[in-house]
Amino acid sequence: MSEQTPAGRLFSRRRRANVEGGRQHFHKVKVSPEEEAQLLQLAEQQGVTIPRLLVESALSLDAPETPTERKQAIAELFAVNRLLANIANNVNQLARHANSGDEFPADAAAALARVKSVAMRIEDTVERINR
Repeated sequence: MSEQTPAGRLFSRRRRANVEGGRQHFHKVKVSPEEEAQLLQLAEQQGVTIPRLLVESALSLDAPETPTERKQAIAELFAVNRLLANIANNVNQLARHANSGDEFPADAAAALARVKSVAMRIEDTVERINR
């Protein structure tokens, strides 16, 4: 998965899973155009339908996030972990090259900048989970 790929699609699906016997009850909710726009935006950000968003939000009032948001955060941490492993490999290659007595490669500065970028991404993800 590239850094730009939405991590949330790893663990979730847009609709909720089917339940045995089906869902027997439904609720009709009327919203204003402004509320509809907000719901559409939130559902799109989380990659879920509006009904799923409403149910998860309502049933997770005591939790800091919906199950979908939590799965997306976990997927993001997996993606960051893969990036970190790739960068660690690059840093090891740079160290091996430097220890061989050759001139320190010009790629070193770019690799270190990438390490800083991934570290910031990790901090952002952890902060989002803690909210």
